Amino acid sequence: MWFFLLLTWLGIIVLLLFFILSLATGLYYLAELIEEYTTVSCKIIRQLNLFIIAIYVGLFLFENLPNYLIICGLLSHLNNMIILKTFPFFQLSSPSFLFFIAMFIINHYLAFTYFAQVNFYFVQVLSYFTICLWIIPFAFFVSLSANDNVLPTSIENRNSDDHDLISHYFSRKGTRPGLLSFFNYAKESILPQQVKKSY
Repeated sequence: MWFFLLLTWLGIIVLLLFFILSLATGLYYLAELIEEYTTVSCKIIRQLNLFIIAIYVGLFLFENLPNYLIICGLLSHLNNMIILKTFPFFQLSSPSFLFFIAMFIINHYLAFTYFAQVNFYFVQVLSYFTICLWIIPFAFFVSLSANDNVLPTSIENRNSDDHDLISHYFSRKGTRPGLLSFFNYAKESILPQQVKKSY
């Protein structure tokens, strides 16, 4: 009995590691796609935002959710349309972004308190949180890497040796500064591929 319990815990740990690795790989791939196709990403996020606004209208018309929950959600997603005007450049100290953060916290508090008082199925609550509260902030979080101000595009001249990975990467000609190209360069310089000799 104890051996099977040990095997169960080992299986859970392996599954969690695979899940974390898959999530990290997916986030990396999404960030790279958003970085490469910023205009398409902006259109997709805008359409997704309009879809969520339509969901809030449907919740107002067909469900008995409290009005304060729907109004706060609508205000939050209308504010997201303002943030999308400067996409992919996010000014973290702008009033619209600070309002976005505040409404994110307020919406979560209101949703948690409401769903704690009223009985809903877990799947319904999870669907509300996933679609209405988490998709757009997740898209904004992943698209932070598309901001050109986040990745340095130039480096000041300084006396350093060639072993500095970052400065050597940006001194290369013809390299487009991006997350994927930086990781590829880091892989090439840290883990060089061995060439097989053919006789």
